[in-house]
Amino acid sequence: MAGDPPVTVDVMQSVRPGKEREFEHLLEQIIGTASTFEGYLGASVFRPSDQNQSEYRVIFKFDRLEYLKRWENSSARQNYLAQAKELTLNEGTFSILTGLETWFTLPAKPGLKPPARYKMVLITGIVIFVINQFLSLVPAAWLGVFPPLVQLLILIFITVILMTYVVMPRLTKLLAWWLYPNL
Repeated sequence: MAGDPPVTVDVMQSVRPGKEREFEHLLEQIIGTASTFEGYLGASVFRPSDQNQSEYRVIFKFDRLEYLKRWENSSARQNYLAQAKELTLNEGTFSILTGLETWFTLPAKPGLKPPARYKMVLITGIVIFVINQFLSLVPAAWLGVFPPLVQLLILIFITVILMTYVVMPRLTKLLAWWLYPNL
């Protein structure tokens, strides 16, 4: 698995004015077909904001790079890309994220180059340490009914959930000045 990590693909695409409905329909077909491929974990669509009325951001997740490559090289995807050319202003941008950088994305600034690895490691290590210190305060009676290995597994899942959905999105925004000094 080390050489075949989970991957996130970040796609930015500008749609031609007046072609939004057709693009939305095509996007539904693309996601529906991608979902039939082995390793598919899901997709998220971020529709145009007030600042950029034509730019869509689509995020695909696969549990292995190998499975993403199968999807990318499929004739179905190639067909969809050909159809998309008629509906979009340009080729779009595609970024593949495979590591810590998936926690360090700014929704308002999609497609940014990830921060330096040492910064991601430093922040991730500190945050996991702090979360684990707080979790150590959880009364032992709450987890005591479980075997030690299950207790550890529960605490790990709580840490990952907090990191992914609560802490890292907020911390990335708060520390954007340091993580992305060229903004």
